[in-house]
Parts: sequence; structure tokens; C-alpha cells
Amino acid sequence: MTKEQERDELHRTIWKIANDLRGSVDGWDFKSYVLGMLFYRFISENLTNYLNKEEQRANNDDFDYALISDEDAEFARAETVLEKGFYILPSELFENVHKKAKDDDNLNETLSTVFKNIENSAKGTASEDSMKGLFDDIDVNSNKLGATVQKRNALLVKIMDSIASLGLGDYQDNNNDTFGDAYEYLMTMYASNAGKSGGEFFTPSEVSELLAKITVVGKTEVNKVYDPACGSGSLLLKFAKVLGKDKVRQGFFGQEINITTYNLCRINMFLHDINYEKFDIAHGDTLLEPKHWDDEPFDAIVSNPPYSTKWEGNDNPLLINDPRFSPAGVLAPKSKADLAFTMHMLSWLSTTGTAAIVEFPGVLYRGGAEQKIRKYLIDNNYVDAVIQLPPDLFFGTTIATCIIVLKKSKTENKTLFIDASAQFERGGNKNKLSDENIETIESAYIERKDIDHFCCLVDNSDIADNDYNIAVSSYVEQENTTEEVDIEKLNAQIAEIVIRQNKLRVAIDEIVADLEG
Repeated sequence: MTKEQERDELHRTIWKIANDLRGSVDGWDFKSYVLGMLFYRFISENLTNYLNKEEQRANNDDFDYALISDEDAEFARAETVLEKGFYILPSELFENVHKKAKDDDNLNETLSTVFKNIENSAKGTASEDSMKGLFDDIDVNSNKLGATVQKRNALLVKIMDSIASLGLGDYQDNNNDTFGDAYEYLMTMYASNAGKSGGEFFTPSEVSELLAKITVVGKTEVNKVYDPACGSGSLLLKFAKVLGKDKVRQGFFGQEINITTYNLCRINMFLHDINYEKFDIAHGDTLLEPKHWDDEPFDAIVSNPPYSTKWEGNDNPLLINDPRFSPAGVLAPKSKADLAFTMHMLSWLSTTGTAAIVEFPGVLYRGGAEQKIRKYLIDNNYVDAVIQLPPDLFFGTTIATCIIVLKKSKTENKTLFIDASAQFERGGNKNKLSDENIETIESAYIERKDIDHFCCLVDNSDIADNDYNIAVSSYVEQENTTEEVDIEKLNAQIAEIVIRQNKLRVAIDEIVADLEG
């Protein structure tokens, strides 16, 4: 069996487990238990492997952290928390709690205590913010799991059994990315089955890859990457795949307003083996309370912010003087914060950096304040490219979105328009960007040459003359795929049809007359 077949088999098993286990619990609600238990297993094995290797370096080849006493384990706590960001006593490791789970009448309380202890192990240390509240969404005492403690514990045992049975440890030669890959797969499936709510926390993998690749064109490493509406972190983590996690020198930064999704994002970082000191994910409203003033500017910014969400806008007199928004001289409409996110990202972009932002198509052509913001962006030569994406790529919407690419140090006073609306393959019930599609779009972005019906490099003065409309369809002419029609031949065919109709009418009239007679 190939690695790809192994991966597909693992994915099928994971999703079957997730569906078989949930019973009457809504899949969207149940995701926290499956994902949370996967995370618990990961950090347990990750810590055990780390400590075992440390002892092996000291020639203690028979050492197994999972088998020593809690008392003996305390000696390594302080140093390990400094390195890993958390600590788990041997008795509280996933494998040891799982061994006793069936016979533990108080399993729910055992797990609750373990989760609190893991989070508390980081208290007062540099990793406290990274660990705090990570298990909040795994309510082991919830009635959703069962009406009685016995029923809840029975389901918790099944969840632990199933997560323990997954062949993650040996998969891909003990590569820890297996956990991250499994987690991403589960989130993709939950998002696709959750409808609109799923789209709010997860960007399809191939779109994330396209955005990451665009922002690092010509670079082999970057200083810091940032997403102001980071959801579950899938966009940020694509940099680890595209460049390599060690090539993002100072780490991954993001902010998320939804508390559950914020927890998912931090868990996702750990599962992709991004250590706590290499990520800083904050909770809160980026537009009103940005948390990373001390960390900007960023070399690469990617984001899929919420479409046409409401914000305070002109109702808040302080915002027009905010250095992120004031340069445009106008605020994004209160009912459509899209370009407020865009201005925020531009403000925090480094002079040599690139930002790639998924946008709702209306921001490209609507009038009023949005037109004035586009005028500011075009007149100052910040828009590097606009890419029209295919429809039905995202969870929760079928609309065809676009990507706006921003740069502060362009070499020409032109904007590239790419019509990638036909660059997709149908996969299941959604469209998908294939590797070939991504390569085609990326190549067009790099080469910046006119290609009939696909891309066009436009002088910014021409965009100004077009009222700062930056919709791709205004500059890239769509190919005419209609068939040429021979009018004379068509008229002759219509004439024949009319004659046949008249004959039929006469025949019908005669039949009706006979029946009435």
C-alpha cells in the first residue's frame, strides 16, 4: 500500500469513527470531543517521545516515561514546561487513562481533572496564554453525551477506544505531521457538513495553499506570517508546508473573534508540531482591539475574513483617526467591514511583504466609501493583482470570491487581473483547485503577461478612468463560447415548423368537429 493509499484509508477510518460515535449528538457539536481527544493523545505521545529521547541521549535506553511514577516524574517538570510549554504526569497520559477507562466509574471527572492539570502546568510561564482554555470545549459532563453519568462515561470510553485505535504512531515512520493531517481532514469534513457555520472557521486547503504561495513568490523564507481572522489556523499553517516551518523564522501570528475557533486554532498549531514559542494566536475583535501592535509589520499576510460583516464604522469617532484606517480618509461601511480588514492588513504589511486576501466580489465595484478606499489603494499603487476565483469553492457559500494581492514596493504602476473562474475540478459536492490549477494561477501571477481571456496587465490610470472599478470582468474579456448561427437556415427551419403547426391545428379542428357532430 502506498503512502497516499495509507493516508486515504486513515481518513476513511477517522470519518467513520466520528460518525459512528456521535449517535444523537449533532456532528458540529460533537467535533470538539473527537478533535479534543485527538489532541490529548497527541500531546501525551509527543511529551513521552520527547522525554524518552532525552533519557536515551543520557544512555538510559530502557527508560519509558509512561511507566514511571508521578513522584519520579516531578523532577523534569520545570525544564520540560520551559521546552514544551506543558507537562503531563505519567498517570494522566492518554494511554494510561485509556487503559483504566472502562473500569473508571468517574471517568468524566478523571478527564476533567487531567485537562485542568495540563492547562495549569503552564500557569505563570511563557506558554500560559498558548495553553489556557484549550480544553474548554470538551465538556465531559454535558448532557449531550448522555442523560446519566454512566451513559456519558460509556461514550467517553468509546471515543478514547476509537482515538487509541487509529494507527497514527506508526504512520509515515512516526511523522508527527500525521496528527496534523488527520486533524485538518476532520475539520474539512466537519466544515463541509456544517454548511454556513463551517465556512466561518475553515478555508479549503487548496485555497490556503494558493494564498501562501502567492505571498512568498521569490522568497525561500520569511520573518513572520499573520492572519487577522485566522479561524482554525489552516491558512497560517500552509506556510509550514509551502516553505517549511523552520523557514518562518519568528513564527505564526493570528487573531480570532470566536472563542471555540480560537481554541481550535491553537490546538491545530500544536498538532502540526509548532511549538508554543513559535506561535501567538490572540482572541478578540481585530478591527476594534488588534492584539499584535508590538509584532507588526509582517512579511506575509493571508486571510479569508468574514464577508460583509457589520462593524462600528462611523459610529465610533475614534476609528477615523486610527492609523490603520485614516490614510484612506474614509471608513468602510458599517454593514460591510471587508475593506476595513483590507486596510488593517495593508497597515501591518512590511515594505517588502505581500498580502493575499480573499474578498467578497462586491468590494471590487461598489460605490460610496468602498470606491474611495479603492481609489486610495490604486492611486498609491498598493494593489498588485486581483484574481477572480471559481464559484462554489468555499464551505457555506457557492459565490465566486476573489483574491486581492497587496504590496507596498511595486516596481510598476500597473495592476494584474487574472480570470481564474474556469480553473477548477469538481470534487464531491464542491469545486476544488487542483495542483495544476494552482500552478497555472501562480505562473500567471509571476509572469505578469497578457493572455487572451485569462489575464491582463492594466495601467492604474486606466483603472482610475474606470471609476476605480477593479472587477476582473472589466479588464479580462471572456471567451465567446457560443456557436455561430446561420440566420437564413434558422429562418427556413422556423418556417417549416410554422407550416407543420398549422397542419396539425387543421387536423385537430377536424377531429374535434367530428366528435361534436
